[in-house]
This record gives sequence, C-alpha cells and structure tokens, in this order.
Amino acid sequence: MRKYERGTNRIQQIAGVHRKTFIIERSLKMIYSREVEEMCPVAQGVHHGAAPIPEEAKWVQAKEIKDISGFTHGVGWCAPQQGACKLSLNVKEGVIQEALVETIGCSGMTHSAAMAAEILPGLTVLEALNTDLVCDAINTAMRELFLQIVYGRSQSAFSEDGLAVGAGLEDLGKGLRSQVGTMYGTLKKGPRYLEMAEGYVTGIALDADDEIIGYQFVSLGKMTDFIKKGDDPNTAWEKAKGQYGRVADAVKIIDPRKE
Repeated sequence: MRKYERGTNRIQQIAGVHRKTFIIERSLKMIYSREVEEMCPVAQGVHHGAAPIPEEAKWVQAKEIKDISGFTHGVGWCAPQQGACKLSLNVKEGVIQEALVETIGCSGMTHSAAMAAEILPGLTVLEALNTDLVCDAINTAMRELFLQIVYGRSQSAFSEDGLAVGAGLEDLGKGLRSQVGTMYGTLKKGPRYLEMAEGYVTGIALDADDEIIGYQFVSLGKMTDFIKKGDDPNTAWEKAKGQYGRVADAVKIIDPRKE
C-alpha cells in the first residue's frame, strides 16, 4: 500500500518500484463567499455514504483510490479508429499489479504497448488514468477500464481474494498469444479465412457449390515451441497442423492468401 506524505521532488518507494514523485502542497482552509458565510447550517440528514460495490467477494464503500481492487478490461481506439487496444489490469488496493496490453490494426501500437507494459505496474489507477500511455487507443482503453472498475464491474467482483497476479496470461492460452481473428471478403470473390483462434489458416475447404465447409490451420505458437525443443521446421509444421469442419468431404481446398 502507498504511503503519501507531503513534500516535493523526492524519491518514494511505490509498490516495490522507486519513482520520482511530485506532490503539491495543499491548504485545507476553505474560502467561502459572503453569501455562504451568512447562511445558517442545515444538517445533511439523508446522506448514508457511498453505495457499496462488489470487489473480490466483498461489498466495499469506495471512498479513496486504495479502496479499489479487481481484475477487469477496457477497450479503446484512436481518433481515426485505425487501431484498437484491449487493456487488462489486475488492481490490488488501488495499485496496478499486472497489465496485459493487446493491440490490433496499427504497427506503431505494438511499440506503444511495449512501453505501456513498463509504465503501468506500480501506478494507482488514478495515476494511470492521467498518464500518457504513448498511444491514444491505449489511453482510451485505460479510461474505459477506469469507468468499469470504479463502479465494481470486474471479472473478480465475486471471487474471494480476487484473481492471482498472473491471471492475465490465462487470456492468452498456453502459447501466450493474443486471440486474433482475421477475415476478408469481397462481393466478387467471397470470403477468405486468414487467422482463427486455432492459428494461421493454410487452406479453406469448399464443397461442390464452392461454399466453405471447413478449414486447415497451423498453430504458429505450437510450431515455434516444437522448433525451440529441437524439431526441424518441417517436422514442427506437420506436428502443429490441424483442421476444423468437414474437410474430408471437400471437393477442393484453396489457399486463402493465393487462390
């Protein structure tokens, strides 16, 4: 948990990470207008505190950032909507312990995501909201995630003690690769399956009416793992291949990238 103290331009230990922080001195003395000063006080009798929100199987009246805990997601986009980001954060007592940054549609976003993954852990969710995460889509995803988590909308809302740090990797599967679907179609030539959750699509199975009845694929994650374990590329390719649908009944199988 963070320890806030007054001071300027000094080093604080924040969740095990040393950062230079700037804290502004603030006076608690309020300035009231003459009209308010002349009013008589009236009790706020109907105020019963913040509405409780579900956090890690507890009902919490969130009043400060440290009251926020949970694992949740946010999806963001840049102004031209050329690319998008899915951001997943695991927050404990207001501090980000884990960040998964996934991007699609823009090559530059991948480098922005690399920097964001360095920046986010150790920040409070409020700091992260007001930090430049390099790419506008990632910034927007952070905004949307903040709106989710501060209202109690999280995957761990009813999970006792929340999700363990490392839960973000479970979204990626065994090969630790993002779930990406890439499909293309034209009016003249019809659809092409290019990438499924299973992997890189190598062939589309067609029936006598040229309708898709299945597809063949190779899992690039598995193939890479086989090669790292010593298999030659051709053997790894064969071991990582698979198919889905009525491929055996196909009249022909086409390469979606060439035919």
